[in-house]
Amino acid sequence: MAWAVPEDPYCGLADPGQIVTEWPDLDLFDAEEPAPATLVEQATAAEAAAMAVPGVVNSDGAESSWSSTVVALAASNGFRGTYRASGRSLWTSVIAGNGAGMETDYDFTSAVYGGDLELPETIGRRAGDRAVKRLGARKVASAKVPVVYDPRVANGLLRHLAGAINGAAIARGTSFLKDRMDREVFAKGVRIVDDPHIRRGLRSKPFDGEGVATRRQTIVDDGRLVTWLLDLRSARQLGLQTTGHASRGTSSPPGPSASNFYLEPGTMTPEDLIGDIDGGFYVTQMLGSGVNTVTGDYSRGATGFWIEKGKIAFPVNEVTVAGNLTDMFAHLTPANDLERRYGVDSPTVRVDGMTVAGH
Repeated sequence: MAWAVPEDPYCGLADPGQIVTEWPDLDLFDAEEPAPATLVEQATAAEAAAMAVPGVVNSDGAESSWSSTVVALAASNGFRGTYRASGRSLWTSVIAGNGAGMETDYDFTSAVYGGDLELPETIGRRAGDRAVKRLGARKVASAKVPVVYDPRVANGLLRHLAGAINGAAIARGTSFLKDRMDREVFAKGVRIVDDPHIRRGLRSKPFDGEGVATRRQTIVDDGRLVTWLLDLRSARQLGLQTTGHASRGTSSPPGPSASNFYLEPGTMTPEDLIGDIDGGFYVTQMLGSGVNTVTGDYSRGATGFWIEKGKIAFPVNEVTVAGNLTDMFAHLTPANDLERRYGVDSPTVRVDGMTVAGH
């Protein structure tokens, strides 16, 4: 079959050595397609386990899914390639309490292979336990305190970083990090990595959306920002070479995007991280999207738990966590509990000097 492709105005800066001709097998496709009855059974089991937790009064739903994708790319820079990927996920959410004291929470698991999913009973129990622990939530007085982010919300800070170092934003001058290349952005010792070659990784890919070779790259090294995330277009605009971060769908042109993006773990346990906090806030859920990546201003609604004398004390809701990402990154300390669950992953992190606005 002959391929006919249009002239690509953005392929001119690509080093021929960057166009991939061979790529690794990343084990991204599970050939075992689950029967619909199996998916129903898993969702039902997760929901039942959550409902069995004392204090849980109702279900907010459960879902089990399977997907299969074929990626085929032909580009005017001479690249031709294809690979297959699959995905499995399981999610449930429940409601605890009665009347005005009701709270909800959730848990989920996702993987390339069905056999790598956590058990439905584990997901259900965890969702139920989380909802029950939120009962009796209080408001707190406004204060400037250390804020500790649970891993399932800490990865949001990495997403803000990825947006701020996206080549398109840098080329437009619309990022608070646009002048921070080769400068310290995080504290010494912090390392952030993008690795598209993790086997069975949720966001792994053997080549990018423009046929450029992908590779593991250190994004932040010992606190210093060392690269942008670039595709061919943003690289051309900046007079640089692509970093192999092009991503695209079927109805839009390529744009830079991270793959398996993660903050390397530190040396302290989460318990050590909060052990010296007399008063602080442990965040488990974020609300709203009040982040300005042009200025770095950060203000989001949050729920979680108050920390007193180094221990989790009581649940908290209806507060706002505010700061500026420049200061937050500079005062961020990671714990040692990194798990790869989301594709963008972080251990528990502590950020000192944030404002928690309550009553």
